[in-house]
Amino acid sequence: MKEFNNINDILDFAIGEEQAAVDFYLHLASQSANRQTKEVFMEYAGEEMRHKANLLSIKESGSFNLSDATVHDLRIAEYLVDVKPSANMSYQDALILAMKKEKAAFRMYTKLAEKAEDPVVKALFLNLALEESRHKLAFEVEYDEYILKEN
Repeated sequence: MKEFNNINDILDFAIGEEQAAVDFYLHLASQSANRQTKEVFMEYAGEEMRHKANLLSIKESGSFNLSDATVHDLRIAEYLVDVKPSANMSYQDALILAMKKEKAAFRMYTKLAEKAEDPVVKALFLNLALEESRHKLAFEVEYDEYILKEN
């Protein structure tokens, strides 16, 4: 697991992860033939850009507000098979891919929080995990409303 020497290392890592998520969603949007799928990926690329901007702001200001909120988990992603990105991916497959990505990001930040000894660092990782769990929930709600209810 990656070693961090200070809070700036953590923020730089998280900023890089957010940029990777932006790139991921923009790439999926550019490859999507389906208009609805393209729009969803563009929306999430924008969300990840806002998270990156927030992290940059935290880095510049040196302070951040922690959320103690919890996020309900529908656990839909746990029961779905993995899918590979493709140009003709269905909306269902796009949602599955996004859920799995957000779940992986959540797990990564949670594991980093478990390893953190500094309470501020632990709280920062838990806050980042919370954001990822919100994304996953949004994709699960979308999946529930547009895929499961139609079947």
